[in-house]
Amino acid sequence: MSAAIALWWRLPIFLIVGVAAGISNGLAGGGTFLTFPTMIGLGLPALEANVSSTVGVIPSYLGVLRGFRHRIESHADLIKTLVIPSVLGSFAGCALLLLGSPATFRAVVPYLIGIATLVFAASPWITKRLAHLDHHHGVRRRGLLFGIFVAATYGGYFGAGVGIVLLAVLAVSLPFDIHELQGLRSVLALVITTSASIVFLIRGHLAWDAVGATAAGTLLGGWLGAMLMRRLSPLVVRTLVVTTGLATTVRLFLAN
Repeated sequence: MSAAIALWWRLPIFLIVGVAAGISNGLAGGGTFLTFPTMIGLGLPALEANVSSTVGVIPSYLGVLRGFRHRIESHADLIKTLVIPSVLGSFAGCALLLLGSPATFRAVVPYLIGIATLVFAASPWITKRLAHLDHHHGVRRRGLLFGIFVAATYGGYFGAGVGIVLLAVLAVSLPFDIHELQGLRSVLALVITTSASIVFLIRGHLAWDAVGATAAGTLLGGWLGAMLMRRLSPLVVRTLVVTTGLATTVRLFLAN
């Protein structure tokens, strides 16, 4: 496919892929791995596709939050605490993308996703080993704040897979069930992508037709994904997250 494809063909493609990406984000994350290559395939330059995809998937988290609002209302204080490292990390990632050389950071991205996936898979065992430490304990608290900052930095630079990284950090730091973790992950992913989007809006590089159609699709898809995820057992959800993470890791290694 090429950039010469007529707009009236491009828009429905972006819309359909947006719905699929929203469902993916609602279930396990990784929706940007659908929108980003689609934009590349339809002729957008890599930087433009990256930032347009980041902005376009924001509504997917709104759809997810609607489905999990009752699960996260009791964690308002925790969310307020994690907003600061989320915003700062997102801005740091944007700076790496727009001002620095991406080669080094891209080289470590597959390792970051792979490690995050393994940590998430092992999180029940890790949590059990850390059970003697209250989740308000200084070590776990500092680890949570630093982990969120690292995840946000990754998300500001290359948002694909940020949900998996966030889930890994949250799963080993907090004694919550998978549905609560998914709700918190969606809130923080929304903060991270919105912060990055503000920078991208100021700097430009956005393909507005791709952003608009993708955003409409991800809003619907996020709601559908959250509705489906609430009906799945925790084991199935964990399996989906780990499978998505492993597939993402392999894809990134092959891309490098």
